[in-house]
Amino acid sequence: MNLFRDDETGIESVKAHFCGHAYDAHDHDEVLVGVTEQGLQRFNCHRSVHISRPGRAILIEPGAVHDGQAVEAAGFTYAMLYLPQAWLSEMMQRRELGDVSAIEAAFRNTLTDEPALIIAIQRAFSAIHHKEGRLARDQSLDHLISLLSRHIGVKPQSILNDSLSQMYQLKDYLHDSLHLDVGLDDLSRYSGIDRFRLTRQFKKAFGQSPHAYLVRLRLRTARKLLANGIEPALVASQVGFSDQSHMGRWFQRAYRFSPADYQRRCTNVLD
Repeated sequence: MNLFRDDETGIESVKAHFCGHAYDAHDHDEVLVGVTEQGLQRFNCHRSVHISRPGRAILIEPGAVHDGQAVEAAGFTYAMLYLPQAWLSEMMQRRELGDVSAIEAAFRNTLTDEPALIIAIQRAFSAIHHKEGRLARDQSLDHLISLLSRHIGVKPQSILNDSLSQMYQLKDYLHDSLHLDVGLDDLSRYSGIDRFRLTRQFKKAFGQSPHAYLVRLRLRTARKLLANGIEPALVASQVGFSDQSHMGRWFQRAYRFSPADYQRRCTNVLD
């Protein structure tokens, strides 16, 4: 696996090859756009099974839980860009293309065969991953954003019922308490819902249990802190893992990096 992080934009480019089971279900704060280069990749996303073949583009919005595995023994290879929400939102608003911040938008399709978009992703990836210079980077990203905007559907503001409103409040509580060792009884007392009904309603609202959501929230937060150079042991304590080893096991399962290895790769030293 090869990772490069552009410090000015915060964009990460990842080129990886996997055989067998690639990574456990997880999500990202960033917008993921990439192209499968070799092999067949099977993954679950939006409660559907997708298969990406060579030359197909993958589009995954922030918060979309997904996993990955190879269909064939030879495995699969992809090139992926991780576009920070804040950066992408600013770029799109400058062009009056809408606002994609705060996971208020979703891609209309997780996979696409649109040739122009696929080429744009590949060119932007090459400009960033191979450090072709700021002008090449900026122009390729501008073109990518213009094409990408056509695939984004902004979610209408929906009227939340009482149950769903409670689940969103509970999710906010987990964000505020990610560094704490919270239990189901704590969540039950906070929400006023018994622990068994609470778990069912949370899974119905967000497609995952409160524990699974909290782990993925901690991983996303840890990834940001590690990229900013904070020591892994300190990151583990700040995001609520019991220790560095505990964080490392979850981090490896989700991203196929150890926290220390991910932090090292964010220094932009390519293998």
